[in-house]
Amino acid sequence: MLKLYGAPFSRAAIVQWYLEECEIAYEYVLVDLKNVEHLQPAYLQINPFGKVPAIVEEEVTLWESGAILLYLWEKYSSSAPTLTEKAIIEQWVLFANSTLGNGLFLEQNRAKEMPRLLTALNSLWEKQPFLLGDRFTVADVAVGSILAYVPIMLKIGFEDYPAVADYVKRLAERPAFQKTIGNRPG
Repeated sequence: MLKLYGAPFSRAAIVQWYLEECEIAYEYVLVDLKNVEHLQPAYLQINPFGKVPAIVEEEVTLWESGAILLYLWEKYSSSAPTLTEKAIIEQWVLFANSTLGNGLFLEQNRAKEMPRLLTALNSLWEKQPFLLGDRFTVADVAVGSILAYVPIMLKIGFEDYPAVADYVKRLAERPAFQKTIGNRPG
């Protein structure tokens, strides 16, 4: 069975959200960061950088939430993606973990990047409900999770970006989101 290593208030909730969306059986292994369990030799065998999340499934060990999401999507997808679909989904997952995350959560970037990023996303979601049109995908988990954390962590709303606010609301209403990210205090 797949093991997801995580800790409260970590990006493990993003992976957990996707596992729940896909109804993939998994065991959640709590890594006690306060007691530096993530820096002990046993965990460093799983992730040499001592970060969460990480997964272990049979002979596969992966860390980095984006890589884990892409692995799970490709392994458990009901149909093989076209090369174009694969590239577009990878583009959005990489965008979430680098451009969007850094643009919103790094204070030195926020004033310049947030309006530019949210304006472009708002325009996209004025035309379609999800990143790839009418279909929810792993790309929405990657991008949507970053956006869902903005009001929680930064205490910033999306008043100037109503389509972004509607998108986050749509995602937050999903049962798998409610069971994972939406079930967090604060």
